[in-house]
Amino acid sequence: MKQDIDNIIELICLEDPRYHGDAYEFVLEALGFSQKKFTRSKHVTGKQLLEGVKELVMRRFGLMGRPVLKHWGINGTADVGNIVFNLINKKILTKNEEDCLDDFKDVFDFERVFDSIYRERMNKQISQLR
Repeated sequence: MKQDIDNIIELICLEDPRYHGDAYEFVLEALGFSQKKFTRSKHVTGKQLLEGVKELVMRRFGLMGRPVLKHWGINGTADVGNIVFNLINKKILTKNEEDCLDDFKDVFDFERVFDSIYRERMNKQISQLR
């Protein structure tokens, strides 16, 4: 199954070279993370997935989150939507009738979230240690 998904992601990357294959794997991982976070066994909304992406990026990459995402071709929330819909088009993911690409448009600002907010959280944690 993993090999099948890897082959499909490789095909998607050939058809749409905007995003690195790791971006697709990360979005799939963030989907699982979001399902657990929001206690959903299947469907999460675009905004819920983006919340999961945000939290997982901060946990995994910290201050390097935005550079990692940029390296993968993800510069904003709409890019996550494009990745999701590429996966939907290849039948890796499914969608509800209400789901659309606009669900991912301008949900939050990457610079603000991954730079400013992350730094604020870190400063608060450092202050609490003192």
